[in-house]
Amino acid sequence: MLKIDLWKRTAIWLVVAFGILVAMPNGFYSKVEMSNDAEASIVKSGTTPELEAAAADWPSFLPDNLVNLGLDLRGGAQLLAEVKVEQVYEQRMRGMWPEVRDVLAAQRDVVGFVTDVSITSGELRVRISEPAGMDRALELARGLAQQGGSVTSVGETDIEVSAVSATDLVITLSQAEQVATDDRTVRQALEIVRRRIDETGTREPSIQRQGANRILIQVPGVGSAQEVKDIIGTTAQLGFHPVVGSTADPDARAGAGNMVIPSLDVEGQYYIVERSPVVTGEELVDSQPTFNENNQPAVTFRFNPSGARKFGDYTRDNIGSPFAIVLDNEVVSAPTIQSHISGGLGIITGQFTLEETTNLAVLLRAGALPAELNFLQEQTVGPDLGQDSINAGTIACIVAFALVLIYMVLSYGLLGVFANVALLVNVALIFAMLSLIGGTLTLPGIAGIVLTIGMAVDANVLIFERIREESRTAKGPARAIELGYEKALSAIIDANITTLITAGILFAMGAGPVRGFAITLGLGIITSVFTAIFVTRLLVVIWFERKRPKKILAGKYLRLVKSETAFDFFKRGKIWLGLSGIMVVVAFISFLAQGLNYGIDFKGGTTLRTDSTQVIDVGAYRDAVLVLDIGEVTVTEVFDPTFGPDQNVATVAISAQDGEESVTNDTISAVQDALRTIDPDMTFPAVESVGPTVSGELIQSAILAVVFAIGAVLIYIWMRFEWQFALGAVVALIHDVVLTIGIFSELNIRFDLAIIAALLTIVGYSLNDTVVVFDRVRENLRKYKAKDLKEVLNLSINETLSRTFMTSFTTLLALISLYVLGGDVIRGFVFAMIWGVIVGTYSSIFVASTTLLVLGVKRDWSGTAKNVGGQYSNIDA
Repeated sequence: MLKIDLWKRTAIWLVVAFGILVAMPNGFYSKVEMSNDAEASIVKSGTTPELEAAAADWPSFLPDNLVNLGLDLRGGAQLLAEVKVEQVYEQRMRGMWPEVRDVLAAQRDVVGFVTDVSITSGELRVRISEPAGMDRALELARGLAQQGGSVTSVGETDIEVSAVSATDLVITLSQAEQVATDDRTVRQALEIVRRRIDETGTREPSIQRQGANRILIQVPGVGSAQEVKDIIGTTAQLGFHPVVGSTADPDARAGAGNMVIPSLDVEGQYYIVERSPVVTGEELVDSQPTFNENNQPAVTFRFNPSGARKFGDYTRDNIGSPFAIVLDNEVVSAPTIQSHISGGLGIITGQFTLEETTNLAVLLRAGALPAELNFLQEQTVGPDLGQDSINAGTIACIVAFALVLIYMVLSYGLLGVFANVALLVNVALIFAMLSLIGGTLTLPGIAGIVLTIGMAVDANVLIFERIREESRTAKGPARAIELGYEKALSAIIDANITTLITAGILFAMGAGPVRGFAITLGLGIITSVFTAIFVTRLLVVIWFERKRPKKILAGKYLRLVKSETAFDFFKRGKIWLGLSGIMVVVAFISFLAQGLNYGIDFKGGTTLRTDSTQVIDVGAYRDAVLVLDIGEVTVTEVFDPTFGPDQNVATVAISAQDGEESVTNDTISAVQDALRTIDPDMTFPAVESVGPTVSGELIQSAILAVVFAIGAVLIYIWMRFEWQFALGAVVALIHDVVLTIGIFSELNIRFDLAIIAALLTIVGYSLNDTVVVFDRVRENLRKYKAKDLKEVLNLSINETLSRTFMTSFTTLLALISLYVLGGDVIRGFVFAMIWGVIVGTYSSIFVASTTLLVLGVKRDWSGTAKNVGGQYSNIDA
């Protein structure tokens, strides 16, 4: 019976209302953003009339979560930095030498003279003159090992000591200590970078750890990546100051030679400290979490000899007095001196958790970067280009939306209107979910939304086509609607799960904009299924209850394929297989002959986007750069129909020179100066650099992503259907991927990381089509047990043909809009998607089904029947 319970209706409307409410602030982005910034400034610096007015510009009772805009939409700089953690090993070993020397020299009568003969970085090699004293030397050196240290387990030591000859012993960090040191070093670098960037006052900077030893830095609003590198290079100020007193008044009189500074941990508390520090952070060698004698978490610190002497003298003369550890004019901690601290070693105890001691140790070491940062990837996007991308993406979304909405109404009348309402709700839910999770919207993310617009109607098309089909046999329209939703559910779930698998792999193995695309695509799949199964159905039920129509979808609507077809898709089966085989061979030959036009994502280098006031002369650009003798340089003219033919934009790709890890800033500046000799007013709105380390990893991860996606889908379809279905789907997938790579090779279109995202999306889309056909095949195999496999396949393809073409057509409408109006930045990506939709539609009808016909399937899935594929494996010529 066609009925939805009241509580279900209420729940659906509540979800819809909540989604629209949470997404609403994004429609007033500038106003809400200014209000949020004002509120943050009030909390940080106090209120002013101007800030209060700006904060009140958006009602406080409304949600104010916004989707974060990526750098390609807002403008700014992004850097991927690698922390050279191995440098810390060397620093630790060099710092241990005085201790080792002193403890061994104290027993010179046993070990003889002691010398440092280290030659390998990261180890301390000590030579004694008396071989007979080696056992005693090892014992003394091992006595310097610390338990706890920066390792987290009690009982583990931080160093290993071994004899490598009769007179030489070697000290290295233990394996556990190396792991802990690496983590500590990256956390310290992360904290320093965050503090330096925060001081600039930029909006919504993002500093995140990526992998074991890398930091991803995204700073909106800055002019170039070099500016960010200069900011990061600033040295933090750390000092150990005598404490005069404490107060709750930030304006209290400090007295001559003193200053009032706030506490970092206790809000509202301020310390009066002497302006001149006893010891500065430049003399701090190390600080790490440890355990005290009561096995309670604590923090140790160690100074160099100069700092140790000054700190020792001060603690000897001021027992019982507090002193303040000051970092960037904030008191990190103010412990009381309990005893004379000699040797430059100290310990801070208190009511700490292990996490708190780790964080405090990080802060204590945050006076300077612990190790050098190697910048593997840099990207600069000008604010004008970011705004242009927003405008282009908005226009593309609106046009795609309008085309799909019109098409659905023409195809399904009032049911099409219901689908359009659900589509609007769908997009609102995507923005709501992005706002709630703090997701970042990038230009590929906009592409994901546009693609969702095209694909979101697929579930509705599946349902409406099934309702249309059932209305010819079911007893009454109510039963037709009920059966339509019931029988379409399996295909909807299977088709969307396969696409969701590829989105998940994209997110897990991708980076930056690719992840942004994966997030919007994945969220779009979830919201599309919800709106199709629940929202559209609720609208249809409400309409049916009020109007009680006698017929469903019986009018003369727009049809790409007539209602009932009876094509014999296997009559020329060998021709289709031959055509596919020829296209695959041509793709392979093109790939082997001329390869792919790899972007800097895969081969490393720097790409500059130029914006000129003059008509572009590619030859003149190339000649101006070639005189610099900097290796391979590629100049490509860009035509963007969004801004008309007067837009004079080009890209200049520079490969890294021999012996260099990346293109240097001097080289980039030289290229820019050379190009400005052609047009002094030329600007460079975007600059992107990728080092060979990252490019090599991207190639590996891209290959693995495609392989994993195909493998995951193979397993899923095998579990849901049979191995013959899975193999047929995989053959179609490989066919689509090979042809897509082939077209990029033949047309010499730039092949970058975004194209890998497109390939994986094509995998998902092609599977969507194939699974819908296979779902109907599975149903018809059980329904028509007397028909042979070829008849069942033909029948199934014909029954789903209307849905196949309608879904492809709506998706192409959205993609073509994005291709024409979305700007050149993602045109290669969108081209791959358009080609993939066309090829995927072809392969789901011919390649996958023909493969299944050749393999054959079991007719009875009870487990007792044998595979009878042999008798159905012949294809008519």
